[in-house]
Amino acid sequence: MAKEECITQWNSTEGNSVLRNRKACVNSEKKQSFQISPISLPKDENTKTAGHSSEGESQSSNGTSAHWSDREIYPPNNESQSTVALVLVAVLSFSSRLYKIMEPPHVCWDETHFGKMGSYYINRTFFFDVHPPLGKMLIGLAGYMTGYDGTFPFIKPGDKYEHHNYWGMRGFCAALGSCLPIFAYLIVLELSQSHTAALITAAILIFDTGYVTISQYILLDPILMFFIMGAVLSMVKFNQQAYRSFSAPWWLWLVLTGVNLAGALGVKFVGLFVILLVGLNTASDLWRLLGDLHLSLVDIAKHFLARVFGLILLPLFLYVTIFAVHFVVLNKSGPGDGFFSSAFQSRLIGNNLHNASMPEYLAYGSAITVKNLRIAGGYLHSHWHLYPEGVGAKQQQVTAYLHKDYNNLWLVHRQDDTDAQSKGPDLVRHGDIIRLEHKETTRNLHSHLHEAPLTKKHFQVTGYGINGTGDPNDLWQVEVCGGQKGDLVKVLRSKVRFLHRATGCVLYSSGKTLPKWGWEQVEVTCSPYLKETPNSQWSIEDHINPKLPNISLSVLKPHFLEVLLESHIVMIRGNSGLKPKDNEMNSKPWHWPINYQGLRFSGVNETEYRVYLLGNPVVWWLNLASLGLYVFMVAVASVALQRGAPLDQRRREQCWVLMRGGGLLLLGWLLHYAPFYTMGRILYYHHYFPAMLFNSMLTGITLDTLLRSTDLLLRPPYCDWLLRLGQMVLLFSILYSFYLFHPLSYGMRGPLAHDPASTMAGLKWMDSWEF
Repeated sequence: MAKEECITQWNSTEGNSVLRNRKACVNSEKKQSFQISPISLPKDENTKTAGHSSEGESQSSNGTSAHWSDREIYPPNNESQSTVALVLVAVLSFSSRLYKIMEPPHVCWDETHFGKMGSYYINRTFFFDVHPPLGKMLIGLAGYMTGYDGTFPFIKPGDKYEHHNYWGMRGFCAALGSCLPIFAYLIVLELSQSHTAALITAAILIFDTGYVTISQYILLDPILMFFIMGAVLSMVKFNQQAYRSFSAPWWLWLVLTGVNLAGALGVKFVGLFVILLVGLNTASDLWRLLGDLHLSLVDIAKHFLARVFGLILLPLFLYVTIFAVHFVVLNKSGPGDGFFSSAFQSRLIGNNLHNASMPEYLAYGSAITVKNLRIAGGYLHSHWHLYPEGVGAKQQQVTAYLHKDYNNLWLVHRQDDTDAQSKGPDLVRHGDIIRLEHKETTRNLHSHLHEAPLTKKHFQVTGYGINGTGDPNDLWQVEVCGGQKGDLVKVLRSKVRFLHRATGCVLYSSGKTLPKWGWEQVEVTCSPYLKETPNSQWSIEDHINPKLPNISLSVLKPHFLEVLLESHIVMIRGNSGLKPKDNEMNSKPWHWPINYQGLRFSGVNETEYRVYLLGNPVVWWLNLASLGLYVFMVAVASVALQRGAPLDQRRREQCWVLMRGGGLLLLGWLLHYAPFYTMGRILYYHHYFPAMLFNSMLTGITLDTLLRSTDLLLRPPYCDWLLRLGQMVLLFSILYSFYLFHPLSYGMRGPLAHDPASTMAGLKWMDSWEF
């Protein structure tokens, strides 16, 4: 009886961007065949269709004959070979990332932010960040699980960790960063069925100094990229299960795709780009299913609903759950309180509004804080500093400040100073004319016809007078939004506007950040445009008046959906407000692919331990060149296929791998890179790293296809020699360049690169590099 064995059959369909790897048991006496469907092959005597090549031979495009057994497009997927390669990739990846993980023993770059936020989670202290919370939660959890107690202050880069246990947080980020080459290897292997292409991709990522550096510190980037690559790998694996619909593996990869999408978005909003990539792939997949006449409309509806569950409802549920955990853990008042509404702050233990009681209605003689209703609009604030020369009148600055501060307190007076003689409390009503005196400086809230510092069509707001003595420009009329004359002003609940009596303008928080002379606080103006907007609406938050009875504020606590919505509005506005500061370098998107300039992670001068985030130049420039090479190769392949060129089956398979697998990766690169050209916020070099992952995977497929096309130039065995030579030169270039530039990642001491005695002497290939 003939012995049975399993071999790999590759099936390429027009609806899939990848080759399907199917196991089929055939008789060992039969020749191995490649099943290609439904590619239309040209009907000429030089081309043999799938499964019908005589004696296993096919005619190559340059007229030479080659045996399938010797010169397949890609070798069959050998389990032992794949396992050995995967283990090798994993060992190299983890060892390169975990090496010197404790160095330097001080705070580096953005560790001052994300390490501090991890500490906030351990201490359950509320804070504000422009990114969703998952990454910081995981950092805090890693620190807590490895013995970090959350007491290190993370004040500034360079602060020594001393006895504090920081290795767990760094090690967690490094472990996730170590998974990136592994995921890339598996993705490329699925898309191309080529171990060589997968190994080229893994080598590019393992020996890139940029990915080594960015993985070794307490940052969000390795966590974000872990979920992005996890989503792409799960999507590709799910695509491979198309012929096993609704099986356990099919459901597994569908659910894992959704889980990773929620993770990516839960770390940074950049996760929206990979959601868009998966969405486009899913739309294409459903369109293919719609054209499959073997499926009934009921079957198609089942496919659609399964994807709605796995790729929309499940990620949405997990994303909301992340925020639910975030709000439960961070239940103590902290530095982020002032970014949120008064009702939001009443949830936080230790906040002056938590379980607080205060007078319900505003009265003359009260000390109050006034909060703008624009999200992150800030508290009405003043201080002793004056506006500089050339910025309106040189009077005391009035701003909006996002944090609790004594300089936020104002005293409410009648316009004629008679409240001091009043024996009982007199309540402020809609339509009353009042004067607001800054408690600390005793100057009145004032406006006049000078233009505002930043919003030139508005009027300047200042502090004027002394000990409450000023002029008619200090008078403001109270207006309760939606109220009538005589209505009382309710603390926290009333939306109030302050109309300037002399000019007719309304007190306004523009949301614009003042320069350094204004301590980078928010501009306050008097707007001549009287339309009701959150910028011109204010609420009375703190209210101190011993003459009035107090009420409990617990009834004002918002429900979860209100808190969730407010937190997203604050994050989005916070992101849009990240503008370059004076003299701050703003990286440009076109800088990134050419490796124009890196980032200092640690140290500046020759006496310090220096770490510099910069990609391996050979790797990055190879990736850049591969983008152009890929476009050229795809153009040639598309024309050849469209014109029915006499290509053998192996060459056709190479074309489809290049166009479908490579096309998916090119789309991923574009989605993660092009949007940055439209962003007005400050940008940094590290924003390119997710896109660089797709570029590196595309390079692996492109170079492998190019090297396997050597038979277009030479006959066997010379084409094989050229193939091996090309692979060796590529590997040597990657390894040697890593050897030259590895001090950028693992630390430099001594002279700088311009000094001949430096370890980096002669390696500053671009003047913009700062090591």
